[in-house]
Amino acid sequence: MKLVYVFDAYCGWSHGFSGTLSEVVSRHPELPVEVVSGGLFTGSRRVPIREFGYVQGANAKIAELTGAAFGEAYERLIADGSFVMDSEAAARGVAALRQAAPARAAELAAALQRAFYVDGLSLSDPATYRTLANEAGLDADAVVATFEGSAVRVAAGADFHRAASLGVTGFPTLLAVDGDSVTPLAHGHATADQVDRQLSALRIP
Repeated sequence: MKLVYVFDAYCGWSHGFSGTLSEVVSRHPELPVEVVSGGLFTGSRRVPIREFGYVQGANAKIAELTGAAFGEAYERLIADGSFVMDSEAAARGVAALRQAAPARAAELAAALQRAFYVDGLSLSDPATYRTLANEAGLDADAVVATFEGSAVRVAAGADFHRAASLGVTGFPTLLAVDGDSVTPLAHGHATADQVDRQLSALRIP
């Protein structure tokens, strides 16, 4: 059995779930974690952030429920309103970081969200991945080269397809996958204890 975490780096609820995911991963080192990008802001939804008027209200609720931080640099992006969230670019970034350190995919996904939601960095900018790679002790040149290469576009598309094939329609979603069996463990918001209870129920023979 493994955990499959389907999220979007530009999803505030996914940012809020990072703490829960980290706790679940630390409690269950025996469970591999597959991180999949969902593709929230693609196509016609790739528009200036001001088009999504609900964002600030949602962020306040996320912070209240999860304790997740939203930094001043990010708040300035919201106030300006012209920033465009591009989930395809973010998915390429996830894939580039994941390729560099597969076993650390969940940790790196959380770092990517902090880069946007706390530091206000664009997930379309190669410099963001250079910073993240350096902070994580990875080969920054290799990560940036992967992010800018063509193969990672295929990987991003494969992630979107994987999310759809698992039946995921909202982010974040945490699944337990065992062969052909797919069991939802959390959707949107959950505590690590709630996820544990779901996992325990699965393991009863």
